[in-house]
Amino acid sequence: MPKTKATILIIDDDEDVLLTARLLLKKQYDNVLTLNNPKEINQLISKTGIDLIVLDMNYRIGINDGKEGMYWLEHILSINSKIVVILMTAYGEVELAVNAIKLGAFDFILKPWSNEKFLATIHAGLKLSKSSREISILKHTNESLQQSSYEKFGPIIGESEPMQVVMNIVEKVSSTDANVLVLGENGTGKQHFAREIHKRSAKSNGPFIHVDLGSLSENLFESELFGHKKGAFTDAHEDKPGRFEMAENGTLLLDEIGNLPLNLQSKLLTVLQDRKVSRLGEGIERKLNARLIFATNAPLNQWVAEGKFRQDLLFRINTVEIEIPPLRDRTEDIPDFVNHYLEVFKEKYHKSHLKITSEAMKILLSHTWPGNVREIQHTIERGIIMADDNKIVPSDFNLTTIQSESSSDNEFDNLNLQDIERLLVQKALDKYDSNISKAAKELGLTRAALYRRLEKFNL
Repeated sequence: MPKTKATILIIDDDEDVLLTARLLLKKQYDNVLTLNNPKEINQLISKTGIDLIVLDMNYRIGINDGKEGMYWLEHILSINSKIVVILMTAYGEVELAVNAIKLGAFDFILKPWSNEKFLATIHAGLKLSKSSREISILKHTNESLQQSSYEKFGPIIGESEPMQVVMNIVEKVSSTDANVLVLGENGTGKQHFAREIHKRSAKSNGPFIHVDLGSLSENLFESELFGHKKGAFTDAHEDKPGRFEMAENGTLLLDEIGNLPLNLQSKLLTVLQDRKVSRLGEGIERKLNARLIFATNAPLNQWVAEGKFRQDLLFRINTVEIEIPPLRDRTEDIPDFVNHYLEVFKEKYHKSHLKITSEAMKILLSHTWPGNVREIQHTIERGIIMADDNKIVPSDFNLTTIQSESSSDNEFDNLNLQDIERLLVQKALDKYDSNISKAAKELGLTRAALYRRLEKFNL
């Protein structure tokens, strides 16, 4: 039978008691430590992740009032209030037991003990220790998730050839634990693709934690990522796990990685090399068990050459590199985005009756979208909000677009989004005499994607 993973510390001045307890507990638990002098406890607690302490009440010959045990109980809990402490004494005074529990002791064991009772008390104490630790992590994880809950991420949109290339990489990398670097201009949806990788991974049941490194000051960097121990600095009023811990068995996205100062880049590199983290003010090392994804719009290779970014860190973070194409390089996906956000915001603002005019659609299709997907999202939302009566007109979007002189004024009259897409497909077929390969290339689609549209539109 495998041993339970737990670190138990027994403190007693009687070597026989220490030996007996250690031999009994070693049968079930993997790490049992002993001390015969409680004065050595500070160093041990600061360097070791102790789950439970069994503490004797008396340490001086002839003195059996338990005051020493009460003192050390308070001292231990002042160092770490989360440690479960079980007291031992040969004098089972009810008043002493009650006072000890009021001070924060978990339970009380009489010496000599019954092995069955002793083990049952230890087991119950460890269950409490584990629950407290999990609750602490879940509390802070939940706070982090709630902070970004306003963001809604729908499906990945687009079937253009550049998108097919990207999604092929996403599919291959998702099933691995490899570090991924997502590149792309502002607004291309880098966080969206990171979430998609998480959703398809073996860690999909774990949390997805997003950290915007660009918004963190150097002072907050270590506290936010590594966590801190109570009292580590002025405002550290409680133990707090960092984002690395919060993302355990899940995915951690370190966004805007290019904004990380050089001195902090070295600290991150150490974490990636050792796969261990320690909270501020605490010497305990915890294993990093999270999938790491990095994102940036910065030209990291250029910055490496300029000395702004560490080359060894770049090697660590881009085991697989994914570059999200800007919208201007996949204009054939624009109708899909427009259609998606029209439906989203018509529902959000209870305006299902709205129709988009042909002039408004021409504006959307001819705009260059320098802000990429994020700009489309905000533009459509504005259009829905500003629309009067039953229609969305160009002025509702507040966009300016240079129209092609060769465009016919009536080309898109009275057409909805699907009609326009059908017209573009038909034009490509006409242009290349129904040559599927050439038409698909002109539209920026794969042959398979074009065949799906031919079937959809019965062409």
